[in-house]
Amino acid sequence: MTWNDPKLRQIIYQLVTFSVVVFAAWFLFTETQSNLAKQNIASGFSFLKSEAGFEIGESVLNYAPDHSYARALYVGFFNTLKVAFIGNIFALILGIILGICRLSKNYLLSQVSKGYIEVARNTPLLLQLFFWYAVITETLPSVRGALNPFGSVFLSNRGVFFPVFKSHPTWSYVGISFALSVVLCFVVRYFSKKKQEETGKELPVLFVSLALLIGIPLLTWLIGGYPMELNSPALKGFNFSGGYSFSPEFSALLLGLVVYTSAFNAEIVRSGIESVDKGQWEAADSLGLSRTRTMSLVILPQALRVIVPPITSQILNLTKNSSLAVAIGYPDFVSVANTTMNQTGQAVEMVALIMLCYLFFSLTTSFVMNLYNKSVALKER
Repeated sequence: MTWNDPKLRQIIYQLVTFSVVVFAAWFLFTETQSNLAKQNIASGFSFLKSEAGFEIGESVLNYAPDHSYARALYVGFFNTLKVAFIGNIFALILGIILGICRLSKNYLLSQVSKGYIEVARNTPLLLQLFFWYAVITETLPSVRGALNPFGSVFLSNRGVFFPVFKSHPTWSYVGISFALSVVLCFVVRYFSKKKQEETGKELPVLFVSLALLIGIPLLTWLIGGYPMELNSPALKGFNFSGGYSFSPEFSALLLGLVVYTSAFNAEIVRSGIESVDKGQWEAADSLGLSRTRTMSLVILPQALRVIVPPITSQILNLTKNSSLAVAIGYPDFVSVANTTMNQTGQAVEMVALIMLCYLFFSLTTSFVMNLYNKSVALKER
């Protein structure tokens, strides 16, 4: 083997690059350890077992100040997951509606959608968060004068309060049966597609899926004794008690993220639909398909190949932008990690945990969306 051999050069270049990366990592690690030791700062993650000693305003997990720092960080993690999951669902739905309205032949509808998109995406997200937080805390009435738009739903400057069903074992089984129904819907869709490819006959997938999604959970609920008792919010003392609530911080964060991200999603949907050749519309018209069936059977399947990759970036952006929650006081992972860092002085460890947290969200989202993108990609024969 000589230096003129490209394979030999390739191996040597890779070995040199790998050695440089390893040396740089070792240098940074040893320098950090040395500097921390000079300043008498302990390193490691043993502090996670210590008592946190601080309150967290809202949590989806059971938490008290005498719990450990690890528990507090779990609370922050699930608070971030909660706002990212709900926010992405609403941002996608609103983005699709706006994107289709943007292409409408109705002039007013198209211009209203355009105005929304231009205002939302050209205004800084942080400013929008402050705006929505001010709207909720400054314009809504106090708890005693809370708005009651319907039933047991109340709006005040302390958030949104609404009733939920009282805890009952049947609801757990209803949730499991709903998850099972979703899986069955995918199975039905898969076999329907195979059947259509073999025979050309189209099965009523939509009606079957709706029957599964409604029928199985409903049957489980009836067998479980159809519990109907509600846990409704009621004014007691200085605040509402019972039911479930969204705090002003969570509501403002959710509104800001959904409004901002849906504008970008709408433009992605619009560009994806416009990327499909007009001849496809004309071919569908010549076959006698309605506009709805043309959109669902011809246009959207082709547009999805253009839409999915940038939509994945927007899902990731919304999740990462949720770290701005600290500006309005919502206890997401960054906020809880900052408090932990201030109390323990473990800056390096906490920054590493914040990076790992968002890396986990990003890699998990990318994995799922790549699988979906692969399923809608054009398959060459």
